[in-house]
Amino acid sequence: MTSKVQTVRVQILTAQDWQDYALLDSGNGLRLEQYGRYRLVRPAAQAMWRPALSEQEWQNAEAFFEPAKGESGGQWRYRGEPLPPAWQMRYHYLTFQVFTAASRHVGVFVEQSPQWDWIYETVQSANRPLQVLNLFAYTGIASLAACAAGARVTHVDASKKMVQLARENQNLSGLDPKPIRWIVDDVLKFLKREIRRGMRYDGIILDPPKFGRGPKGEVWEFFDLLPNLLELCREVLSAQARFFVLTAYAIQASPLSLFYAVQSSLGIKGGELTCGELTLQEKSVGRLLPMAIYTRWRS
Repeated sequence: MTSKVQTVRVQILTAQDWQDYALLDSGNGLRLEQYGRYRLVRPAAQAMWRPALSEQEWQNAEAFFEPAKGESGGQWRYRGEPLPPAWQMRYHYLTFQVFTAASRHVGVFVEQSPQWDWIYETVQSANRPLQVLNLFAYTGIASLAACAAGARVTHVDASKKMVQLARENQNLSGLDPKPIRWIVDDVLKFLKREIRRGMRYDGIILDPPKFGRGPKGEVWEFFDLLPNLLELCREVLSAQARFFVLTAYAIQASPLSLFYAVQSSLGIKGGELTCGELTLQEKSVGRLLPMAIYTRWRS
């Protein structure tokens, strides 16, 4: 007796339509990027090939991130004067701040832009007002995409500073009148309270880190806590839920792992469930640089 093999759609999504950003080149575990006026060099562990551009092109970057020996930490080095505390970039209808600060992250994950477009289209095509929950929401660009399409958004992050930056991005994007509820909290504790309150959401955006800490020192470990997180998400999804999207960075897992975890934990039976990778494409020779894995569902 043979069992039927389930068909899984695995997609490679590549960021496009950027005017203010470009992946200029990559290689030797690094990436050379253009963020508005400035060129930055940051780590890219999966760039195991040789760079295509000359060493001089790379040396012309204004800022270089020098990682610490561990998995986190490090500092920015500048070719001349330090860069401004922040500068602005645009993506279609969104305007947001970019910065070099205490980590390698610069306030935006440009490879997420296909997800923002998908969220916008999904919310808009629902033809009804959706309640959307964005967890581990960082500087809020996915929140802004959802609210620009007409959703009422609850934005949750453990960092007060990141939530403040997200609110500033809302102002920069001209979306101040739009309804966004800003929450500084540990995600698991917040979800448990929402379940007790009977709150339900029509869409969830989920971008948990590999490791993190909540506002009161709560420890987040991806593989240990993701199953519990997904179960809590299942409880706060409404009976008329429209979508769910999960992205994961820097973990040793396949997109299939996320696919089956979400399928089983959320009890997904209908709609469209897909998974894959988020990538950036070089301007130099066109290679695709893998950045993250994801799975997403739409009813």
